[in-house]
This record gives sequence, C-alpha cells and structure tokens, in this order.
Amino acid sequence: ISYGATHPALNDRVQYPHYFSTGPNDHIQHIAIAELVERLGWTWVIILAASGDYGERESKNLRNEITKHGACIDFIAALTEDKDRDIKTLVRIQKSSAEVVILCGELFRTRSLSSEVEEMIINKTLLVPVTWVPLYNILLFNGGLLYKETIVGLGDKTKFNNYVMAIEEDELLKDLLTTTYSCLTHDKEKDDLLQRVYNYKYWNCSSFKLSAQILYPSHRVHRAVMGLAHAAHDLLSTSHNKDTPINIHRRELHRYLRNVRYNEGRGREIVFNELEKCPVSYMICALYGEAKFVFKETLVGKYFWSKSGSSLEINTQKIIWKKNTNNQTLKSQCSPNCPPGSRKLLRERAPPCCYDCARCSEGEISNVTDAENCLKCGDYEWPNQEKTHCIQKQMEFLSYTDDSLTVAFILLSLVFFIIAAVILGIFISFRDTPVVRANNHTLSFILLVSIKLSFLSVFLFLGRPVDITCMLRQTSFGITFSIAVSCVLAKTLMVSIAFKATKPGSPWRKWVGVKLANGLVFICSLIQFLISVFWLVIAPPFVEQNTHSEPGKIIIQCNEGSAIGFYIVLSYMGLLASVSFIVAFLARSLPDSFNEAKYITFSMLLFCSVWITMIPAYLSTKGKYMVAVEIFAIISSSCGLLFCIFLPKCYIILFKPEMNTKQYLLRNNK
Repeated sequence: ISYGATHPALNDRVQYPHYFSTGPNDHIQHIAIAELVERLGWTWVIILAASGDYGERESKNLRNEITKHGACIDFIAALTEDKDRDIKTLVRIQKSSAEVVILCGELFRTRSLSSEVEEMIINKTLLVPVTWVPLYNILLFNGGLLYKETIVGLGDKTKFNNYVMAIEEDELLKDLLTTTYSCLTHDKEKDDLLQRVYNYKYWNCSSFKLSAQILYPSHRVHRAVMGLAHAAHDLLSTSHNKDTPINIHRRELHRYLRNVRYNEGRGREIVFNELEKCPVSYMICALYGEAKFVFKETLVGKYFWSKSGSSLEINTQKIIWKKNTNNQTLKSQCSPNCPPGSRKLLRERAPPCCYDCARCSEGEISNVTDAENCLKCGDYEWPNQEKTHCIQKQMEFLSYTDDSLTVAFILLSLVFFIIAAVILGIFISFRDTPVVRANNHTLSFILLVSIKLSFLSVFLFLGRPVDITCMLRQTSFGITFSIAVSCVLAKTLMVSIAFKATKPGSPWRKWVGVKLANGLVFICSLIQFLISVFWLVIAPPFVEQNTHSEPGKIIIQCNEGSAIGFYIVLSYMGLLASVSFIVAFLARSLPDSFNEAKYITFSMLLFCSVWITMIPAYLSTKGKYMVAVEIFAIISSSCGLLFCIFLPKCYIILFKPEMNTKQYLLRNNK
C-alpha cells in the first residue's frame, strides 16, 4: 500500500494484483487544473516539468486535458541538469506571450535549478499542483496559485499519543525527529551521511519529543494504515482458528483488503478496491509576499471531484496578481478576445487559440465574445450597427408621411393636373374658334382628359402598396396613355388625310370625318384594354415583401405577376408612339396654319426618349426608386404631350387673338 506513488502502470490489476495506492491521483489533478484554466479564461499557457519519463508523460496527459477544455499550450518545457540548455528554455518562457506557467510532474531535483527558474521567470504566474509542496520554492510561488489537498482530520488521537508516542527507544521515531527538527541521531556514520546529503546543520536535541502533527501527506498514510488495519481485523474476526499466526500470507490478506469499506469522516466513504475513484477535495490558495520572506497564503477557491461530477469555486477578487490588471482577472491569451459583432478567423498553421478577429458579414451577428461563427438574422431582421443583435428590418415604400420624394411627386402631379384642367377649360371656352376646331376639338378634349388621368394615376404608385393598387397602377396608366397616344395618332392621321383629300378626284375624301378619328381612338384603346384584362385574369399583379434586394430593408413592392404582360403593355404604347412619330414626321411639311405635325413630332420624340431611357433605369434600380423612375417617366411623357401640343394653341388663343380667325388661317393657307 503506497501513499505516494502515482505511476498509472501500477493501476494494472493484472500486472500488480496486490498493489493499492492512497496517493494523489494525477489524472484528477489534471482535470482540476484544466477546469481552473477554463474558468479563469486562460487560453494560452506553458507547461513546465523536470525532464524524465514521468515528467514527459504527465505533461502530455495534462496538455490533453487542458486542450479538451478549450485552451492551448504554447509549448511544453522540460528542465534538465544541463544549465545552458535550461537557460535557453527559460529564456523562451520569458519571451512567450503566455502569462501562466503550469508546473507538472515531480519537484525540481536541485535548489540551483529552482533558483534559476525563480530568477528568470519571476514575472510569470505559476499554477502549482498538489504534488509540489512549497518548501524551498516559496519565492518562486509568490503571486501564483497553489492546489492543496484538503486534509481530513484523524479524529481522537489520545490512544495514538498514549501508545505510539510514549515509546522512547524506537528507531523510526528517532529518524522522524531527525528529519523534522534536524536533530543528531548520535550515530556518527548516519549523522555524517545526512549532513553531506542534505547540507543541513544538525544539533543535539535529545530532550525534544516528537509531537503528532497532521501534515501533508499524513492523512494519506493514515488512510493506508486504516485500510490495512480493517483488512487484518476482518481476517482475524472471521478466522475459526483463534490461534492464527501474526505473519499472515499476503494473498490471504489481499482478499480482505480489497473488500475494505469504511467511513473516513465528514461522510466520506473509502472503498479500498476503488481508491482511484474516491472523492477528492482541493483547496486553491494564492501566495503573495507582502515583504521579504513574509508571505501571506489566502484561500481563494475550492475544488471537489467525485464519480458523479465536479465543482469549482473561485473568488478572483481575493487574488493579488503579479502584474497590474486593474482589478480584473489576469489574461493569458495568444490573441485578444474577439468582441461581440465579430468572429474568430483562424490563422494558417497556428493553434486554434491564435486567431484574428473578422467583422460579421452582412446579415449576421454574434452576441458573445470569441464567437466561432456568426449567426444569420431571419428574413425580416437585420443586425444593428454593432452587429450584436438582430432588429426588425426597415419597411421601404413611397410613404405619404415621411418621404420627401412622395411629397415632390404629389406636388408635381397636382400642379400639372391643374394646368391640364385650365387648358381644358380654355379649349372648352374657345371651342368654336378656328384654332380649336382646326384639328378635331373632340380629340383634343379626349386627349386632355387622358393626360389629366395620367397625372392622377401617379397616386396609385404612392403609399404602401396593396393588391388592388398593384392591379390598377400599371393597367390604369397603360390604358390612359394608350388613349392619349391614340388621340395623337388620330389627329396626325386626320391632318394627313385632310390635305390629301383636297386634290380633285382623291380617294381619301371618303375617309375625311370624325368617324375615322373616333373609331381609330376606340380601336387602339380597346386593344390596350383587352391586353390589360388578359393580364389581370391570367397573372394579376400582387403585393410582396422583398427581403433580399436591399440589405437591412424590407421593400414593400408590387410583383407584376407576369413580366410578359407588363412588357406587352409598354411595347404596345411604344408601337402607338412610334407610328404617331413616323406619321407626324412625314406630315411636317404641310401648311402651318392647320399643321400640328411639328409639335406632335417633337412630343412623340420626347415621349419615346423618356420611355426608352426609363426601361434600363427601371431595371437597374431597386425598391422605392424603381417606382420613382416609373412615376418620373409618366409625369415627363404626360408633360411632353401637354406642353408640346397645347401650349402653342393656348398662346394664340390668349395672346394672339388676331391669329385665331378664319380669314387669317385661310390667308396663311394660300
């Protein structure tokens, strides 16, 4: 039964069936250290151990455990008896960005090695396992954290003191007195040997008596003794032969020893066959030197491990770190933390704890520090400016309340509507004058009404779209524009026919009259009306929420239902405008008094230019600006028709009444 050996090979029951250990469990120590490293947020540490198989094995095991808890090891340093090599290792530790050095394995073999470590890495914070007892290393541990095993009280020691400590001639007790108080043994050969090995000064203290002290690892020794005592007691109690000899065979004793189960105190049950699974309790202490050789040890935390789980308590406010941390926990990191709103970007060929920080992409957030990946917001959400949480996307449409663009379109539409209404009023008032009657005043009235309706159709494009406005907006402006352009075409065609019919015997005379003009307007408008009806029946436009076109916005827009239907409506208007332009261009050389062809040519040129440039602009814009482009095209083309065709006539009617006479027109014609 060993109270100190920790080699894991000894736990092999096949190779060592009669071996038991009450010593510290290295694996549990590694778990305790790894959990503390994780709790304190240390992600970049160094492991330091004495060279040798034991130190190498334990360092690798500790590294594996720390890695499981998300931290990284800068490197594992092993100290030998080679001074030059050790100095190089310590210089590397000194230059490392890791602030924490974890001691592992067994104690350094010599004081000189400890002195080198103390001198060269004095600015690093040490984390010390249970197996390291701070004897000559107390200066090295200054400012560090130490694990200490919680020592269980041994209960009533009266019998122990009365029986064991009362023995005066006992070689074991004399040796203990020698090692505890540096007393001479009065054995010259032994005294010389001790002085050469330990380099201590021994003196005569024969009057001293050894007192029973509970020091590390006396509780482990006590556990071993108690286990053996229980096994021997059980064997003797069950033996039928009361004269059983004292020298019991080990195989016979082992059968009882592995079944030993007793309560050690504080509810801690010890099962000898499962000693490696016994509950473990550690104290975490901070050691700080207030003055030279005056050190204060403060309990800052506790750690408990059992088969069912573990718990860690740590009060960082009690820890006095070697470096000034502004009352914060000491940081030991390869890279600074990535704040919320960013994510880790791993460096090539670097440990996972060494990384850069990258801002979250569009539409993504991170609300924790050191996020591995950013989280994508929902379709109706968008990151805030810091990209730490998702907020509702902004709705976008041409609002009546808080959009200056909408106000501008309303004012323009109303102003031009009023102008068209005034011109219509002027034409109605002067409907019997030659200028108004010269080119079919009925078509002029229809044209002015359709232009007014075109200005009013702009309001269907404003405000939050709904299904009914989506269905009406394109069809309404398409039909009103078709009526307007049909009127222009009819006026131009009638002018051409009228002049051709003046020739004697001309076959065009039978086409002169209002029936042809009115029929042409009706048929051209009916075709556009039927196209619109088929469009609305087959694939009507509807309102939709576009969440992908513009980052951070939900565009409330009209889906045309059928893009083909929309472009057929535009193409038909373009066809009418093109025919009107061609006819007007050919009729431009007719007598000026009756001829509107020049003005119609210019108006159709403006109309076609606006809509030809509108199409690529319409396709290249998004959101409310796409609608704004179409509204601008409607207003511009309507203004072109209104001003190019009717302003010259209004000028004659209002300011040149002498030109608005039949005699003037006939004289000019001649």
